[in-house]
Amino acid sequence: MITGNKIPISSDIDESVYEQILQFIRLRVTETYAFPPEIVQVDGTTIATLGNFSASVGKPKSKKTFNVTAIVASALSGKEVLHYKAHLPEGRHKVLYVDTEQSKCHCHKVMERILRLAGLPTDRETDNLEFFMLREYSPRQRRQIINHALASESDFGFVVIDGIRDLLYDINSPSESVDLINDLMRWSSVHDLHIHTVLHLNKGDDNTRGHIGTELNNKAETILQVTKSQFDGNISEVKAMHIREKEFEPFAFRINADALPELVPEYAFSQERKTFCESITDEEHAKALDAVFAEGGISGYRALIEALQESYAEIGFKRGRNVCIELNKYLMGRGVIVKQGKTYGYNPEILDKNV
Repeated sequence: MITGNKIPISSDIDESVYEQILQFIRLRVTETYAFPPEIVQVDGTTIATLGNFSASVGKPKSKKTFNVTAIVASALSGKEVLHYKAHLPEGRHKVLYVDTEQSKCHCHKVMERILRLAGLPTDRETDNLEFFMLREYSPRQRRQIINHALASESDFGFVVIDGIRDLLYDINSPSESVDLINDLMRWSSVHDLHIHTVLHLNKGDDNTRGHIGTELNNKAETILQVTKSQFDGNISEVKAMHIREKEFEPFAFRINADALPELVPEYAFSQERKTFCESITDEEHAKALDAVFAEGGISGYRALIEALQESYAEIGFKRGRNVCIELNKYLMGRGVIVKQGKTYGYNPEILDKNV
């Protein structure tokens, strides 16, 4: 098995050193090479290994940082948080969290949130978590600080860079983006750790921002996409945008009363909602809606959704509120449910034609 320290490369390497480098980088078919330890999984699917890097991407306010705090909390505690199950190997048990844009106050909230999710005390320092705030520094200085921190501490197994865009002067510079990706590959490989970064998506589409986004798509082990639900603004959906392993089942979370992310049970994604709505016959729709509108029109959106949820459950289609919101959109799109002012009515003739 090939082991040993990796040899750093710089522009001022002496010619004699290249012989050592060539010995290290040469692949031999007769040698056995260890598969990198798997350190983060989602429902049994590996999303992070040592020696690689990954990313969480999403539009502003999609709760990307909340998603990352769940991964870090699992790494610190060894417990499953949301659907993340992390395990850092012996000698790589520390986490470094680097924030590039938030104030000390906001960074402190993130740090507290991680500790609370991990079930760790917030009234004393935690040995296994280092948190750096780099808001005041230039992109070049930020990269130098991270480089120095990783070279100075050998126990880091998981590193978060929340705001990779802030390690660049020009997000659309191909050369600068390639240099940064090379830094991520070098840091993760040389120091035998995993780096998880955070990047925004374009506002107008679901593409990662700038040339750095293109490079991330090409080189990252996993890219998680965090999206605010179009049916409920308080819910965020998480799916694999790019992954080397098999895709895991998407999941959703909300922020609870304690300001912590928690899973949304039985959450149905868009395709599931569409399948659910179309799987019900018009005769079954009519039966449920006759009960919903038995006393006439319904005043108020909330009352309508609750009535739909109750009546469809009675005919054997018990679903959560989010699915019933989509059900209402489906029925209104067909003209079965109509709205006049604040009152919702029922047009049974649409269903009668098909029954």
